Amino acid sequence: MTVTCFLPCRKGSERVPRKNIRPIADRPFGLLQIKLEQLLAARRIDRITLSTNDEEIIDFARTLDAPKLEIRLREDALASSSTSTDELIEYAGSQVEDGHLLWTHVTSPFLTASLYDSIIETYFEQIDKGCDSLMTVNELRGFLWDDARPINYDRNVEKWPRTQTLEPLYEINSGAFLAPADVYRCKGDRIGDRPYKYVVDKIQGFDIDWEEDFLIADAMLTAGISEV
Repeated sequence: MTVTCFLPCRKGSERVPRKNIRPIADRPFGLLQIKLEQLLAARRIDRITLSTNDEEIIDFARTLDAPKLEIRLREDALASSSTSTDELIEYAGSQVEDGHLLWTHVTSPFLTASLYDSIIETYFEQIDKGCDSLMTVNELRGFLWDDARPINYDRNVEKWPRTQTLEPLYEINSGAFLAPADVYRCKGDRIGDRPYKYVVDKIQGFDIDWEEDFLIADAMLTAGISEV
């Protein structure tokens, strides 16, 4: 049951310049350095495919003594801001021949090595129970509305129920997706029809998408919140 990690790291970022490799906390090679340390330390990850078109990323990765890390140069046509996630999913499926594919991002710096191992172990347990894939999520128990009304409680029953009694909703945080490699090729997706929702806490599920997210993560990492 080989688990291959697919780590996409394209060159350039419109919202956070040099996001993948910009220095953060005490890491001169930034989020990429943190993520590779985590993935290499995870016992249940057998192979890591680093997919990039960034020369800086390639140069750094080549300095690591990491037999299970493979660098794969991605053509620029599949590494632009206009490349859709669906296109990248199709590409990822072509890069992994068999086993199971774990898709993750450097922008989730608080998914630790031990947490990746727990995610993988839970995945195989849930496969035996009928699930066909896994995705990490944040559990939401707040007062959520669409344009006109609440979507997770009824104000005709109780205007302000206790949040802990609300039916939870789940936000996909893109920290990790895990599925058989065949799901990518046959369904063109990172999840199957019966994904298991792996709930992580707010820090673990923190995703860096904007400049303020980067600054918040930098402060947390500098303050000593564990990231490996």
